[in-house]
Amino acid sequence: ERDSGSRSRALSKRGRGTYEEDKPPVFTLVDRGSGQRYVVPAKSADEATVRLLLDNHEKESLTVYTDGFRAYDPLDDDENFHREAVIHGDGEYVDGDAHVNTCESHASLARRWLSPHRGISKDKLTAYLRPFQLRRRILRKPGREALKQIIREVL
Repeated sequence: ERDSGSRSRALSKRGRGTYEEDKPPVFTLVDRGSGQRYVVPAKSADEATVRLLLDNHEKESLTVYTDGFRAYDPLDDDENFHREAVIHGDGEYVDGDAHVNTCESHASLARRWLSPHRGISKDKLTAYLRPFQLRRRILRKPGREALKQIIREVL
């Protein structure tokens, strides 16, 4: 038994953060075909934002692997998307090809990248995440190829 209760912290309330509460939602997207990974901050975590993020795809049906977040539910009824979900609350983490492990891994690396800054303005979050994405893209490339990639990105 503890003698005292836990400390109260400013942003420690449970649940998903919001942009207005200075804890903007961040989506992690992985293109399984190309291996490209994207970390995208958003103003809201709703159906409209999800559709906007997934809008840039070919005309054929897009397979989307998700967790059980409610904003993804309308994708089940849309003929442009084929959704496969794993529901972590039910103890399901992998179902055949359906998993979000790569996204969760990439998101944890992004959190670790941001942690030394001890708080970032929500308006500057995208600018902090761009170098992270560049670093992850060039991580395993040989020196000359990595340098070319950096120059392409900067220019």
